[in-house]
Amino acid sequence: MSETTWLTPAAHAKLREELDYLTSEGRRAIEQRIAEARDHGDLRENAEYDTAKNDQGLMEARIRQIKHTLENSEVREAEDSGKVEVGTIATVVDDDGDEMDYFIASAENKMPGMILASPTSPVGSALLGAAPGDEVAYEAPGGTFKMTVKSVRVYEG
Repeated sequence: MSETTWLTPAAHAKLREELDYLTSEGRRAIEQRIAEARDHGDLRENAEYDTAKNDQGLMEARIRQIKHTLENSEVREAEDSGKVEVGTIATVVDDDGDEMDYFIASAENKMPGMILASPTSPVGSALLGAAPGDEVAYEAPGGTFKMTVKSVRVYEG
């Protein structure tokens, strides 16, 4: 059984555009590369053909991945509950006094310049449900780390 992936409308549109490109122009370009490589002769020792076929396999895997994500996603804006939930940005202060923002969302929602914390990651799962003023802790390879939630806001993108 698949788990539902939360997507912002922008992330959904981006995945949709990538899928449309890969299933049209992307496939035509790979087919052309394979045809050109075939024209170079013996396929058993044709590195261009092998590379093109490998790239085709990777592209088809990406197409399947995007389709799966889109079929198992919930597209919506986050709600302002005052607590950290999927689709919010949590401003936290760590033990060293450093302040940082975490965007709590799945990897498909990655935005340039934002630190993404998946809801299933140690940081993301520790932050889920926390409110401003709450201290949370999470386990990482380097030990146990603590941080205090300073503020929570809904991602608007």
